[in-house]
Amino acid sequence: MKSHGYAAHDPKSALVPFDFERREPGPKDVVVGIDFCGICHSDIHQVRDEWGGSIYPMVPGHEIVGHVTAVGAEVTKFKVGDLAAVGVMVDSCRVCENCKAGAEPYCFKGMVPTYNGKTFEGEIVFGGYANNIVCDEAYTFTVSDKLDLAAVAPLLCAGITTYSPLKHWKVGPGSKVGVVGLGGLGHMALKFAHSFGAHVVQFTTSAGKVEDAKKLGADEVVITKDAEAMKAHARSLDFIIDCVSAPHDLNVYLDLLRLNGTLCLVGLPEVPMEVSAFSMVTDRRSLSGSMIGGMAETQEMLDYCAEHGIVSDIELTTVDKLPEAYERVVKGDVKYRFVIDLKSLGK
Repeated sequence: MKSHGYAAHDPKSALVPFDFERREPGPKDVVVGIDFCGICHSDIHQVRDEWGGSIYPMVPGHEIVGHVTAVGAEVTKFKVGDLAAVGVMVDSCRVCENCKAGAEPYCFKGMVPTYNGKTFEGEIVFGGYANNIVCDEAYTFTVSDKLDLAAVAPLLCAGITTYSPLKHWKVGPGSKVGVVGLGGLGHMALKFAHSFGAHVVQFTTSAGKVEDAKKLGADEVVITKDAEAMKAHARSLDFIIDCVSAPHDLNVYLDLLRLNGTLCLVGLPEVPMEVSAFSMVTDRRSLSGSMIGGMAETQEMLDYCAEHGIVSDIELTTVDKLPEAYERVVKGDVKYRFVIDLKSLGK
């Protein structure tokens, strides 16, 4: 099927217009005409090969929302015209222990990512900076018409990446939770933790984000450069979700956990970070990580957001402004997620 989008052809050059072929839709496939696609920091890491192993040409984008334009003969969940969404993955083996448990991102065979990867048959997959996408209905999500569609797009990565660990570690009333970083991931972690009824402490390097954090639901805001303010929270938090994708000192956050507390990493810095054994053994703390949620949990998250009126805070952009958007994401100069209006492809 003919598709048109923007692609990277090497780690150094700007993304450029790109015509390519997607697979012909099968009986269980949904074709989604893409209206909006979020810009995730991981798009930039992979376009620039900062994690290694990037496959070119690369059409990035895994925060995809749009309208169904065609369905296969065996599709039951969608009809033409429905709203639909595609997230970080488009397939998994479906038969391993983790897939059967609804934890498809942790598939033993390896999940098939929405872009910068290959199908099990060896074909390169292309993402959402494009006019359309073909996806099995089992890996395609329904979307409520109650919410602004553009602001829903980042829920497909930033939303589920933060919702999943908060649910897994049972954050709720009575929990004291720290959120590290107030960017695309952090602002969603803050919204969810607040919505779940936790007492939320937002940690940020930027004094300019204090008022924003409070408006988004933070009970307290700590400027991390203020050593005394950090010390005041020592051994006080049950759970910390670390949303920072740049190298930073994990030990200062481990020291804020109380007995049996957990620090969970969802940001993905491109270099290893050191952890002191003393920060771990003190108060029997845990250091963990989390990816996106499984298919059922992602749908649960989208339904929860529709019920509670939760979306991302976004800034719309166009394909011709991708270089500027990428630079601003790296600088943390966006509140709080760029979303590409794919109508701009036609200009």
